[in-house]
Parts: sequence; C-alpha cells; structure tokens
Amino acid sequence: MRSSKASPIKSLANKSSPKKPRTANPVIVLFNKPFDVLCQFTDEAGRKTLKDFIAIPDVYAAGRLDRDSEGLLLLTNDGQLQAKLTQPNQKTFKTYWVQVEGEPTQQAIESLQQGVVLKDGKTLPAKVRVMLAPNIWPRTPAVRERKSIPTSWLEIQICEGKNRQVRRMTAHVGYPTLRLIRYKIGQWSLDNLANGEYQVINQTASAKS
Repeated sequence: MRSSKASPIKSLANKSSPKKPRTANPVIVLFNKPFDVLCQFTDEAGRKTLKDFIAIPDVYAAGRLDRDSEGLLLLTNDGQLQAKLTQPNQKTFKTYWVQVEGEPTQQAIESLQQGVVLKDGKTLPAKVRVMLAPNIWPRTPAVRERKSIPTSWLEIQICEGKNRQVRRMTAHVGYPTLRLIRYKIGQWSLDNLANGEYQVINQTASAKS
C-alpha cells in the first residue's frame, strides 16, 4: 500500500539563487599595487597590505594579485561587479606585461597561445606577443638578472585565473618569469596611474554621464 504522505524532497528548479547586493553608491578603485604588498587589508605578520595605501571604507578586491606581482588591482563596494569580474564564465580578459629569462622562440610563443598542460589542467588559448620593454617604475628590490642570460618582455592576455598561472605558463615552456605586471583588466588599465597610487571611479556618476 502506497503512503499518502508527500515526499520530503522539494524541487529547487524554480528557486533562483539570490543575487549579490548592489550598493546605492557603487565605486571602483583602480590601484597600482607595488611589489611585496598583500591583496588584503590586514595581516597578523605585519606585512604591507592594502591598508597602507588605500583609505576607503567598505571596498574589497575583485580578484587577486600575488604578493610578488605588481600592477592593476580592482576594488569595489559593488557585490554584483565583484562577482562578474571574478567568475570564470564571464571571460574577463586580463593583460600582463611579463619579463622572462631568455629569448622565447616562436615555438614557445605558439605553445602559450594554444594552451599548455599544467598540473591543474590545460590553460585556455592565450594572446601572446613579444613586446619592447615598457617604460615603467623601478622595482624595489630590483629584479635579479644574470648577466650571461638576456631577458625579454611578453604581453600575455588570459581570461582565466589559475593560481600563479602566468608564472607557471612561462616556466612550462622554459622561460621563467622574473617580473610580472598586470596592465589591464577588461576596460580598465594602469594608464596615468603611478605605482602605489589609486583612482576612484564613481559608477553612479559614470552611468548618468
């Protein structure tokens, strides 16, 4: 005899996950992160953090930039924008300027363009080209270069964010990364932004203009 009780399992098909809140005054902070700075506002070990440079309440990093990397970091108080920039399925392209040891061959460039197999899977196709050394700030401490081995600069554009991905990609094809600078995230770039400085973009004002 069948039980007349309804099944305790409820369908979730019609339930949509709640969207991240949208603040009344959304802002984006473009920060040119120096070398040896953590992408967080506190650190129990006393290392340099975002708090040493940015005095804006209630903004959080949209994505990460390793302590030993430099360049563009986006912060925002807009939960929806933060999710959009950090979700892999959004395919937000990020542009990196990468100083590598040695002079990459065309075969190495093509391997990076097609995707290389790392421990956590194959990377998606990337846009890669050799570039002239950019006119940028000196790093402190300076990059350790071996006099007997030349260095080169690459521009690498990727739309995913595996852990330390760019460094692992160049090492995989035989050209270790010496210096890594993120130049651009989507439509935002480092243009006219000195190292250690930030710029605030009011999204409400931008939408009205």
